[in-house]
Amino acid sequence: MCNHFSAHLDEVSLRNGERGERIRIDHPEAAGIIPFVTDDEIIMVKQFRYALGRTTLEIPAGKVDPGESPEDCAKRELIEETGYEAETLELICTYAPAIGYSNEMIHLYAGRNLKKVNEKIDEREIDSIEQVTVHKLREMIKKGLILDGKTFIALSMMER
Repeated sequence: MCNHFSAHLDEVSLRNGERGERIRIDHPEAAGIIPFVTDDEIIMVKQFRYALGRTTLEIPAGKVDPGESPEDCAKRELIEETGYEAETLELICTYAPAIGYSNEMIHLYAGRNLKKVNEKIDEREIDSIEQVTVHKLREMIKKGLILDGKTFIALSMMER
């Protein structure tokens, strides 16, 4: 049994009055954070993504636990995945990553004034952490080395 999401095949009325089917996935909210070491350098996490069958480099993120706010989730994930705590958090945006079939919402934050609070990271999920300049991250995206949508969106929103 999976407690992370549920999938449904719903019968719906279409605009023209006909009946149709739509897939709907109920998925918990998630939160991600761009942890800024400096104005031009961020911390990213390297982890194996089973569905892709490969290791990715992305911003820290995770599912919002029941009763937890998205902001608290971003704070918790940052500590669990990197060992850093952000003194300040700023909401960048909230978006729907799969609007055609899922109700998942992802809340993206910028974290600043980082402080190392834990030397241990969640080794069940995270292979390593890396500090990357924003310029290098842009180049990695152009070369197809970064595949994660939340990382793309967070970076692009920070540049506006």
